[in-house]
Amino acid sequence: ASRRKCEELMLDGLVTVDGEVVTRLGTKVDPRTAVIRVSGKRLPPLTEHVYLMLNKPTGVVSTMSDPEGRRSLDDVLRESRGRVPGERLFHVGRLDTDTSGLLLLTNDGDFAHRMAHPSYEVDKTYVAEVEGDVGKHVVQQLLDGVTLEDGPVTCSEVRVVAHARAKSIVEQLLD
Repeated sequence: ASRRKCEELMLDGLVTVDGEVVTRLGTKVDPRTAVIRVSGKRLPPLTEHVYLMLNKPTGVVSTMSDPEGRRSLDDVLRESRGRVPGERLFHVGRLDTDTSGLLLLTNDGDFAHRMAHPSYEVDKTYVAEVEGDVGKHVVQQLLDGVTLEDGPVTCSEVRVVAHARAKSIVEQLLD
């Protein structure tokens, strides 16, 4: 809210800090530790970290900027929420350019590393719509492991969720 609106809320007795009504203008609090409520609703505590979920559209490269000028994650962020100048975000994992789906973005490098590095063994589930009828032999092939451009991938679980019009929906839990 604007400063004036905040002052009105305080003077109306609608602001509490750590359970006490605050009506004195200019009262100072630490927003990182204080429990602040306005009209009974708690304001979220301030944090230095940003965690975003982004539904990456097809045609967007999984990088924050692209030297080839293709549409990037940063472009999508600017279009959807505006970009905070100087805000450095990391994408957790990646999706192929022709794939859409959930990506996590954060300025918390330790979190991004823990989520993405194989040594932390964080399972990832992918749901893909693929051409054709995925049979048992394809499921077994995925369970046995496949090699992608960036190395081998193994799945601990694979199941065909649906078949429709020469397409299949496949869910994979990656190790």
